[in-house]
Amino acid sequence: MPLDDELLNRVTWKIPNALALVGSRSGDERNGMTTSWITQLSMEPVLIGIGVDNSAVTHRLISEGGCFTVNFWDADDTRVFVKFSKPASYDDAEGTLNGRTVREATTGAPVFDEAIAWVDCEVRQAHDLGTHTLFIGEVVDAAIDDDDARPASMSDTRMKYGGVKRGGH
Repeated sequence: MPLDDELLNRVTWKIPNALALVGSRSGDERNGMTTSWITQLSMEPVLIGIGVDNSAVTHRLISEGGCFTVNFWDADDTRVFVKFSKPASYDDAEGTLNGRTVREATTGAPVFDEAIAWVDCEVRQAHDLGTHTLFIGEVVDAAIDDDDARPASMSDTRMKYGGVKRGGH
């Protein structure tokens, strides 16, 4: 008997996931994207893996640019994640993505000034796994701006992501 889609969604939504903004860049094009599929994969070298929808602007920018940042946010300020669930608007004159100030990381990918901590990664591998690609990046730079703040996770919001593809998406 096949598994019920609703059951699969409810079960996979129980996986504890961090919630962060991924910064990406290719040439002069930049984006910020909300993501919850983030994990460390190795200690030597330090590798971070992120799952990115194959149809997302971020997928194209990481594929072309070969880098990404993961920006961790304060759990008390999760409204930002709704703004970055669609492609972001970059303002070169202001140095902002969707009105949030960014600067270039070592790789050139955007880092958010408001992030409580961030990692900057160079892509080492990419694996197409169906609907999403696992980008594996080696950490080449990192910082903590607020060591006392608790990083946001999906459980801090009413957002849901995972399970099976829903109709119309």
